[in-house]
Amino acid sequence: MQIAVVVGNPKPRSRTFAVASAVANSAATRLGGAVTLEVDLALVADEIFKWPSDEMMRLNDSVASCDLLIVASPTYKATYTGLLKAFLDRYPSNGLGGVVAVPVMTGASQLHAMSIDTGLRPLLVELGASVPTRGLYFVMTQMPELEQVVELWVQENLSLGGLVGPGARPAPSTKD
Repeated sequence: MQIAVVVGNPKPRSRTFAVASAVANSAATRLGGAVTLEVDLALVADEIFKWPSDEMMRLNDSVASCDLLIVASPTYKATYTGLLKAFLDRYPSNGLGGVVAVPVMTGASQLHAMSIDTGLRPLLVELGASVPTRGLYFVMTQMPELEQVVELWVQENLSLGGLVGPGARPAPSTKD
């Protein structure tokens, strides 16, 4: 299983990047895959609006060919960043078909936790990605507990929706 990470924070190597990487690494361990691509959009921002761009075409193709995609953004104005939107706008309809996506958002409080379901999830589904689990909304005050929060989320969510790997919970018994 090939796992890719795309982070739309305008700040390079941000805390959002750290959260997304932790999710990807935990998923790789749990599902038996490998993180094969990490795209920090802040580092390629100057290419996003160039048409054509060989670099962006390569990144878009690499992301679209992964099995599991972690898409992360800080919460900006109750939704994802324009940087992430600009990257995802480069895909045609169903451009992420066959990819399982996990939306991850970060923010200062739980007040914007619904931004995953009202903004980022619909965008990923529109692009053809399958989004079978709840997204992770990570409150930045949890940074000291990053590994524990992410591991619990992965344990509870990535064994759902067909993302079954080593250590996943068994199916409920139908016997009384």
